[in-house]
This record gives sequence, C-alpha cells and structure tokens, in this order.
Amino acid sequence: MSNPDHPPAVGVPFPPGFLWGAATAAYQIEGAATEGGRAPSIWDTFSHTEGRVVAGHTGDVACDHYHRMPSDVRLMAELGLKSYRFSVSWPRVQPGGSGPANSEGLDFYRRLVDELLGHGIEPWLTLYHWDLPQPLEDAGGWPARDTASRFADYTQLVADALGDRVTYWTTLNEPWCSAFLGYGSGVHAPGRSDGADAVRAGHHLMLGHGLAVQALRAARPQAQLGITVNLYPVTPATDAPADIDAARRIDALANRFFLDPVLRGSYPADLAADLRQVTDFGHVRDGDLAVISTPLDLVGVNYYSRHVVAAPVAGADPEPYRRAPSCWPGSEDVRFFTRGVPVTDMDWEIDAPGLVETLRRVHEEYTDLPLYVTENGSAFVDAVVGGQVDDVDRLAYFDAHLRAAHEAITAGVPLRGYFAWSLLDNFEWAWGYTKRFGMVRVDYDTQARIPKSSARWYAEVIRRNGLAAQ
Repeated sequence: MSNPDHPPAVGVPFPPGFLWGAATAAYQIEGAATEGGRAPSIWDTFSHTEGRVVAGHTGDVACDHYHRMPSDVRLMAELGLKSYRFSVSWPRVQPGGSGPANSEGLDFYRRLVDELLGHGIEPWLTLYHWDLPQPLEDAGGWPARDTASRFADYTQLVADALGDRVTYWTTLNEPWCSAFLGYGSGVHAPGRSDGADAVRAGHHLMLGHGLAVQALRAARPQAQLGITVNLYPVTPATDAPADIDAARRIDALANRFFLDPVLRGSYPADLAADLRQVTDFGHVRDGDLAVISTPLDLVGVNYYSRHVVAAPVAGADPEPYRRAPSCWPGSEDVRFFTRGVPVTDMDWEIDAPGLVETLRRVHEEYTDLPLYVTENGSAFVDAVVGGQVDDVDRLAYFDAHLRAAHEAITAGVPLRGYFAWSLLDNFEWAWGYTKRFGMVRVDYDTQARIPKSSARWYAEVIRRNGLAAQ
C-alpha cells in the first residue's frame, strides 16, 4: 500500500493544464422522469415497451441524480475532477420538442452548473445524448429534416440560459449510435429498422449539429464548440483483398460517415457507392454540407474498442443478412470477429493501442484542432466486499488507455483532456442495470454511492497530473 503523502514518482507526466474529467448522460442517471415538467423521450417510450430493455428496466429513477445532484457534485470534488461532462435532457428543457423552454427544467441545469463552478469544476455541456422528445419522433424523428431545425431552436434556449457560465459545448454525442442503432438495427430507441432511415437520420443529426454550432456561435462567440464521435480502428481479419475491402466499408460507415462531412465538408465517394442500393442521398440539399462543416474549436473522441472484420462468406446468399435489421446498411453481410484477447463485460475487446491509432488518425488525416477523449471506460462485474469495490480490471483498463493517450501526445497529437466513462454506475441503455461502467458504485435499492478502487486511483492520477512509472 503506497503512502498517500509519498506517492510513487510520476513516470508518465501529462501536459500542464490537461483537463481531467468524468462523464455521464441525462437519461442514464437523472431519474425524475415525470417531475419538474419533464415529458417522455424516445428512451422513456422504448424502455417501457416490453422486450426492448433487459429485465424491463427503465430510467424512471436511475441514479436519482436529479435529487442527489449537490452530493454527487461534492463527490466529484472529493475525487479532484477538473471537469464534468454532462448532458442536458431535451424533454426536460423543452418537453414538446418545440416552443418555449420549461423554466423548471432549465433551473435544474442552472443549479448544476452553479454547484460545479462553486467546487472549481469546469462544466462541459452535451446538448444531445440520445433523448429525443417523443413528439418529435412521432413527427418523423431524425429521418425527418425538420428535427434538425428543432434541435437548433432547443440549442438557443440552452445557450440563453447557461451560456454565460458554460465554456465547453458538445452538440451531439455519438451520432452513429443515434442513427444506426436507433433507426438501423433498432436495438436502441426509437427501435426502428430501416437502412435508408438510418442514413437520413445520420445526415440530419449532422445538419442539426451544424445549425446548433451556428446558433451557439452567434449567441456565445467565446464558447468552445465541438462534437463527440465514437470512433473505431477497423482491421481486416486477413490481408486478402476482400477482407481489406470489408474493412474499408465498415470504416466508411463507422468513422468517415461523420468525420468527412464535419471536418471536410463532403461525404466519401466510396460510401455513396456502398450505399447506392440503400439511398441515392436525395435528402442532402444544396448548402447542407457547408452548414455541417461550420468551423469548430475542438473534436471529442469516444473510444472503447476495435472492429476486426472479414468479407462475406464466398458464395453465400446475402439476402438472409439483408432481411435482418442491421446497423451496417449496404454492408450487412460483412463478418465481425473477436481475436481471443481479453474483453470487458460488454464483450468488447480491450485494445489500448487502438486509442493511439484513432487519435493519430484524426489529427494526421483530418484536423489540427484540439482533441479530447470525451469517453473511455469499461464494464466489469463488480463485487462489494467489506463495503469496498476493488475493481482491478477497470483500474487496469484506465491505466492502459491513459498510457496510450500519453503516447499519442508524445507523437504530436494535440490531446487536451480525458473524461472517464463513467462517473457512476447507471442505466446502460438496452442492457438496463445489468452492466456497470462506473468508477463509483451505485446501489440501486438505496442509492448509496461507493467510490471503487478505480475512482481512488483516478483521483491520485489527477492530483499528480500523471501516471506512476511501470
């Protein structure tokens, strides 16, 4: 056991001013689903639909953060967090998805921001983490172009209320998930399964992003504005040309579908060719890509794992694949592999070098903008023993990925901060409460919080601004 007064020497120092934080999302932690004027989102509807979420779990109570916010912020301060990335619940602020703001909903976020600033914690606000107001879904959802305009209007309401105290803004969190899991495979809300709708949703999410950036820039010129994309290195299972092409196809859908329009103002030509049987991109109007590529101040990268893929089985009938709902429209028959390496409780391969690869790619191929790892973390099965949770696997995961982040910085990547996912165990979407990502354990019966070993370790990393030598 190390002496906290004489910790191990910092062998891996991070740059001065590096922003250390943790992240959450509104529907996953807030609860109070019907309080304070909040109305249903697509995740309320989805989770209350039989068979959609494991064990019928919902976010109705979640971590009860809505009521426990002050004590949760005190916990953040005790851990030494320099920043906290949270999302605003659109249906709490604008219950119908249009019209005036719900002042009681905005007041919650005013109190949250004030609490954070009062404890010396930088607020990092995400405008959309998947909780579309249900009335907008009833009107067509993200496949409908008007939703992008509604998002810009909602952004204006939040900017007017919080823009004087919030510097860092993320428009969208992981638009790939919103589009391709929500409207492609249907395993996320709203649970629709149509490849063309998924592609349209992806475009309109990015259009909404661009309109939101323009609204924020006009309202708060000094704000630091960005988007958060979930990126994966994509590796062919072999060096066979067909497997290399399969990797190209998945890379186009997972990564370049969003990076290219936002940072280059265009869609990749090969993506359009891959999707020719799904859509003709007629939903893309003149001027859309200029809006989508409105200049940013930063880019957020969420990183969890790597995709390893291979070509379809030679001679196999592709139709059975294409009849099944898929989050890979036009490439439904590409095969995904695991390599026998350690995995998390989500069955995601642990691949810290992939973080270096991903960050270097964004910097070297796309932009000189500051980058932030806005999510990185792991689910494992935790046990409470003697009132403590010794989550050695999660601690090792964080340690490996932070060393990878430092390697990226050494290679010249302008990485400015890191947000651990997640601060709290929470409602893990379609997995309900069966998967735990938190550095802090939540007892869902009592709502008691127990900082795990990983939380205490991370607090020491923050205090020293670096990692111990190996």
